[in-house]
Amino acid sequence: MQLDSIDKKLLHFLQEDSKQTNKELSNKLNLSVTAVYERIKKLEREGVISKYVALIDKKVIDKGFVTFCSIKLLQHTKNYVVDFEKEVTKLDEVLECYHISGDYDYLLKVLVADMDEFREFMVKKLTSISHIGSTHSAFMINEVKHTTAISI
Repeated sequence: MQLDSIDKKLLHFLQEDSKQTNKELSNKLNLSVTAVYERIKKLEREGVISKYVALIDKKVIDKGFVTFCSIKLLQHTKNYVVDFEKEVTKLDEVLECYHISGDYDYLLKVLVADMDEFREFMVKKLTSISHIGSTHSAFMINEVKHTTAISI
């Protein structure tokens, strides 16, 4: 799908605040409410907009301990990869999981309350997944930049 300048502005506004009304968006874009509605529906149909979410302050819900876990599998066979990916997606503490190149095979972003909860997660959940050869963890000291908005 080819995005025109109005689509790009609309997506920018929606990423800032998806709860804006079509009326508010129409005023910002100098379009009719119907035109805004139709553009949003088209962006949803085409898969440009995949879902709407509420972003939660992790500290308010006592989940401010962020860890990045690098995972190395024992082998790179299809079964090991498929099994690991299936199991890791079941872990609520894992917010993001990427199959990466380099010294490690996967990078996980893990969110828990504190070091004790992270240890519990590692011992009882993560390391119980078969085919993990080694792990390396790095803990967030300060969040310098965090955004979900994609520049278009």
